[in-house]
Amino acid sequence: MSSPDTLSSPAHAPSRWKLWIAGFVLLAAAGGAYWKWGATGPAPQERQRFFPRGQAVPVRVVPATTGLIEVEIKALGTVTPINTVTVRSRLDGELMRVLFSEGQSVGAGQVLAEIDPRPFQSQLNQVLGQQQENQARLKNAEGDLERYQKLMAEGLITKQQVTTQEALVQQYKGALQANDAQVANARLQLAYTKIVAPIGGRLGLRQVDAGNLIRGGDANGLVVITQMHPISVIFTVPEAELPAVLDAYRRGKRPQVEAWDRSEASMLATGTLQTIDNQIDTTTGTIKLRAEFTNSDEKLFPNQFVNMRLRVQTLQGATVIPAAAVQRASFGTFVYVVKPDNTVTIRRIDLGPAQGDRVSIVKGLAPAEQVVLEGVDDLTEGAKIEVIPEGGVAPRRVGAGGTRP
Repeated sequence: MSSPDTLSSPAHAPSRWKLWIAGFVLLAAAGGAYWKWGATGPAPQERQRFFPRGQAVPVRVVPATTGLIEVEIKALGTVTPINTVTVRSRLDGELMRVLFSEGQSVGAGQVLAEIDPRPFQSQLNQVLGQQQENQARLKNAEGDLERYQKLMAEGLITKQQVTTQEALVQQYKGALQANDAQVANARLQLAYTKIVAPIGGRLGLRQVDAGNLIRGGDANGLVVITQMHPISVIFTVPEAELPAVLDAYRRGKRPQVEAWDRSEASMLATGTLQTIDNQIDTTTGTIKLRAEFTNSDEKLFPNQFVNMRLRVQTLQGATVIPAAAVQRASFGTFVYVVKPDNTVTIRRIDLGPAQGDRVSIVKGLAPAEQVVLEGVDDLTEGAKIEVIPEGGVAPRRVGAGGTRP
């Protein structure tokens, strides 16, 4: 037996350091293993399979089909009325009557309010009196001119007197013409005492009540009329999408546009693209478009925010699969294709335009080929599969510790 002095002697010191170093290495290795396997899980190629090797993986499959894909550009838009008018009085006066209700739909030319017409009726009567007076003077001057011309022909008066009378007739004609203009203006002012709707549309809130004195320059006016149908939506698209938009616009038939609500859960209206702005906004790199909708049910409301879908192309005979079947990896997009021996293989694909939950395949997949829709998490290249029929229930997956749902 060695004594304590022997164990602590310098000859045994290197052995103890080796033990300490070996223990440290083991601890470091254990920590690294925990970090790799316990904290983040195994790498995909080394991950323990839920299904033991050789056991078929239950999956749901769908066939690639040939169908129609509508190529759409999505954008954000604002409902903008084609016409909006602030109704103002052309005259200064007392507002006698208001003949509309707030929110009412009116037609062009409908009387909305009346201003006290009595001052303007008095002005009309005054100019009518002046007109009649000048008409009488003109008639009398014309009669004198006719007599003067006869007397001059007989040599009883000079030509100077006839010339003077001719000038007087012309003077009265000019005065009568001015009277006619004054009468027309007075009648127009009297007509303006009835305030009418310049366009058809929906009325807003009343800005002035009956009994108030109003002026032609009032900023708020009497009421605002907004044309509700047809109505337009202004939206913007990136300049990168402009070639496709122009191509669709120049085909002769206006591209179809759909307006959806804020959550894109409900389609509000269907319309057509009417015009494209003449320049790109260099600040945002977008261009403005205007679409028009009939809006007969008035689901589109001025200044409403909507999601727009502009249809620029229709793909006929495209190879189509559900978007949920498409998988993504570092090398690109792929699907699991079912082989005749009930195994799967990884097939790289090139995606085309999508519509809703469907996506077109440009390259890598043929119509009628079966692709895995559900159960892809447990698949690898060459894995055996068991196709679950529609409405069937997948079996429980087996792990190291037994079964789990």
